[in-house]
Amino acid sequence: MKPLKITTPYITLQQLLKIEDIIPSGGAAKFYLAENEVFVNGELEARRGRKLYPGDVIKADNKEFIIE
Repeated sequence: MKPLKITTPYITLQQLLKIEDIIPSGGAAKFYLAENEVFVNGELEARRGRKLYPGDVIKADNKEFIIE
């Protein structure tokens, strides 16, 4: 599990996917989420604007991240 430190109260799922180079741009998030399964805290998530807070666990692209 890869820790991802944030300096703001939260980031969006779209931002995480872009930061981790899973998608090339924010605009690609909608298409990525339509074609790939992404889980937030064990639940399937399809909203690119989903707010991620410290302690959240995200699984995407066969990788696992935890927000710190």
